[in-house]
Amino acid sequence: MAAWSSFRKAVWGWSPQNCIARSQLNDFNAALGVQKCMMSGGHGPRYMPLTPSRWQWHRFKDMAHYYFMIGLIPVGLIVFYANVFIGPAKLAEIPEGYEPKYWEYHRHPITRFLARYLLPSPQQDYEKFLHRMYEEDEKAKIRKLEKKIRLKMAERRDYQGYYARPVDAKYHRVSKEAADYLESLRGD
Repeated sequence: MAAWSSFRKAVWGWSPQNCIARSQLNDFNAALGVQKCMMSGGHGPRYMPLTPSRWQWHRFKDMAHYYFMIGLIPVGLIVFYANVFIGPAKLAEIPEGYEPKYWEYHRHPITRFLARYLLPSPQQDYEKFLHRMYEEDEKAKIRKLEKKIRLKMAERRDYQGYYARPVDAKYHRVSKEAADYLESLRGD
């Protein structure tokens, strides 16, 4: 309903010509017996115009502000705490025999937290990269082998064997015995 009401408002507009059309429409509505909400006394128009509800728009704004603040306030407090009470890391000498972890190289405490708990380590990224390179190398080798096979097939005028039926030796022995038995019966 709200969409059609706003569409009607956009079509009718607020120009003086439309006011004349609106007054003619009001006369037409009065002739049909359509009632208006008439106001008693006071200044200005003597009726209350019926407008579409804006409840959904206000509800959307309220919910957007609510959930925005649910996220913004805690994150703002965490950032404030990290900047004021913890502060950036200071450069210092590394003690003997201690090897720093990869997240300890970041300066800001929030960045260190993200690097430690949410982001993959540089070693893990490197190993994933190596795995991708290995798979691409294997694909290249397979493509090279397929090309070589196609060239040999073209050279020898051969065709592809898409499948091979496996032969079970048991059935071959049974048929051989049956053939030998028939051979013995025939007495050739």
